[in-house]
Amino acid sequence: MLQATIIQYPHGITAIDTGYIRPGLAAAHLIVEAGHAAFIDVGTNDSVPRLLAALEHLGIARAAVDFVLLTHVHLDHAGGAGVLLTELPNARAVVHPRGAPHLADPARLIAASIAVYGEAHYRALYGEIAPIPRERILLARNGERIELGGRRLLTIDTPGHALHHCSILDEAHANVFTGDTFGLSYRELDTAAGAFVLPTTTPTQFDPEQLIASIDRILELAPQAAFLMHFSRITGLQRIGESLKAQVRELAALARRHAADPDREVAIREEMRSLWHARARAHGITLPGERLDQVLGMDLELNAQGLVAWLERTA
Repeated sequence: MLQATIIQYPHGITAIDTGYIRPGLAAAHLIVEAGHAAFIDVGTNDSVPRLLAALEHLGIARAAVDFVLLTHVHLDHAGGAGVLLTELPNARAVVHPRGAPHLADPARLIAASIAVYGEAHYRALYGEIAPIPRERILLARNGERIELGGRRLLTIDTPGHALHHCSILDEAHANVFTGDTFGLSYRELDTAAGAFVLPTTTPTQFDPEQLIASIDRILELAPQAAFLMHFSRITGLQRIGESLKAQVRELAALARRHAADPDREVAIREEMRSLWHARARAHGITLPGERLDQVLGMDLELNAQGLVAWLERTA
């Protein structure tokens, strides 16, 4: 049996490393309350055995999983949802209304992902995406309350990274599951100053003003902790939120400066890399530059692509 890498937190929350790309890059989360369970984001098809192994390790029956809540339908978050649901007889997928059609018929989502990653890389990362029967999909409208064993989970529209993005507030414990809206933060970059957090501007629906408004919406909830897909629990959210908003503005301005460059994607990526390295050093991160590039390289590529797509959309 596969041994999943798990981290257990208070309030019945467990992070499960999905195995996406490298260890410590992506975490699904499991909430357990009064004999009922829910996953929040699930990773890819290759993640499914890890999630099932975590259930077994924790002594939770597959039939006890009521919900698979998806912050959005980007495939590193939701690609394995269809396969996972075939293993969870009582679970239903919960997703933003804009994302629901893509779960039932993933053809357009697949095509968009191939455009970003290329055919071969896409197939290696995601395989065949299984559709989810429409009767097993619940819509996570803004302000929707999902009850899990008496524990209320509130869904909140948080666009900016994607139009179909929602975040999930665990009301009783002031935890918020933010998908990609509250940035990304890898644990190997933690220092005495706390978590090092960067915004994600990946293709194709990045919108700086929407994202800043969504960050404010999360801060207004006064959460004690945020659980990110990339990677799990962070605290000190007021500081982080203000930093994220400043960085979103900075990246938008950076992109505009290079809008007319002959190869603007390369120029944007290189300036962003310099900016991130400077921020890392200011945060007390002492990893060699080559190692920092390894940790952040994929995000640099995707962020640059997303900023170019934003420039093209708003030209």
